[in-house]
Amino acid sequence: MKPLAADVAVVGAGPAGIAAAIGLARAGRRVTVLDKTRFPRDKYCGDGLTTGALRLLEHLGLDPAAVSSWQAASSLVIRAPTGREVAYPFPRRGQYAATAQRHDLDAALVDLARRGGDGCACKGIAAERDRVVLTTAGAGRLHARYAVAADGMWSPLRRMLGLSLPSYRGDWHAFRQYFEGVGPEAAAALRVWFEPEILPGYVWSFPLPGDAANIGFGVSRATHRTGSLGRLWEELRNRPHIAAVLGPDATPADRPRAWPIPTRLGDLPLTSGRVLFCGDAAGVGDPMTGEGIGQALLSGLLAAEALAAAGPFDDEAARHLYRSGVERHLQRDFRFTKMLGRALRSPRGCDTAVRISGATPWTRRNFARWLFEDYPRALVLTPDRWQRGALGGGAFGDRPAGPAA
Repeated sequence: MKPLAADVAVVGAGPAGIAAAIGLARAGRRVTVLDKTRFPRDKYCGDGLTTGALRLLEHLGLDPAAVSSWQAASSLVIRAPTGREVAYPFPRRGQYAATAQRHDLDAALVDLARRGGDGCACKGIAAERDRVVLTTAGAGRLHARYAVAADGMWSPLRRMLGLSLPSYRGDWHAFRQYFEGVGPEAAAALRVWFEPEILPGYVWSFPLPGDAANIGFGVSRATHRTGSLGRLWEELRNRPHIAAVLGPDATPADRPRAWPIPTRLGDLPLTSGRVLFCGDAAGVGDPMTGEGIGQALLSGLLAAEALAAAGPFDDEAARHLYRSGVERHLQRDFRFTKMLGRALRSPRGCDTAVRISGATPWTRRNFARWLFEDYPRALVLTPDRWQRGALGGGAFGDRPAGPAA
């Protein structure tokens, strides 16, 4: 039998795959990363980074200075369906939220783990007793003990293994457009508008350097037909209260882009033989906000931990450790957040949530930290996670929050 070329093959060089690759390399494993595209490349996204995502990026060794479009945020402003607006400040030391274009962020992550092939697609997989054999485009066959499938919502590896869901089109649909010349309000803070007819969805404006912004909206596929999103976008961004924040000089910098968001953790397969699924391939997106970068990073690191602990031959242990890690660190918060998200389905429930969270300086400060995952969403209900450091404290602690970071 042909000698192994890698201990682990990682398919997909997005945040989940790169997190897995770095985690495995730190554990002394030989890793090859495959991705069909070459970096840098665009990735349709809201570009927002929660505290949880920032802390994981810091753990992976990312320097924000390496990401030219990085913009730290000092506050979040939410407008309820009734028109009530509340500003939620982040702590002044460290970073609790940021925006970074995926074109830049993903390329910087790939540079941290440059050990394989962007531009090299996986065309097939064969499962053997002690390994997997991947057929690649242009690089022959790759033998590895395990594979990490971080290859997106429509995961080709999942399809090759006969595990795809043919009718699945995601749980949310998002729509975004880059703008230049936005006004001072849009340039200074993260903005979210809960518009009554798209609940539990919302409109966002996330600032980028140079008075630019990522502006878009997300809707539940259960309540909106995706074919009408273009017309809806034109109407939403021209509403007086949104247009006033964007400013009279805001100008589109590209054409609108749309993409699906999977939030199906627990329903999509996590493992199959010697293959572990991460990121969008496992449906780990936040069911309340649609955010997925932090969850993708965490799932990749959990896969790396499981494979390193199980060793090359005990694939049953690898599957068990990964599923246990996802349950402990992702699935409990996923279920809790999904339950709370039901309150956002009605204007009354959404307005009540904004009113309560904005009642006092303490609630505003701590709601912002909770929403941006400075600590686990379901921490209060999971005492096994009550330990020193569980309440977070931001990321990149030597860097101040805000646009000057």
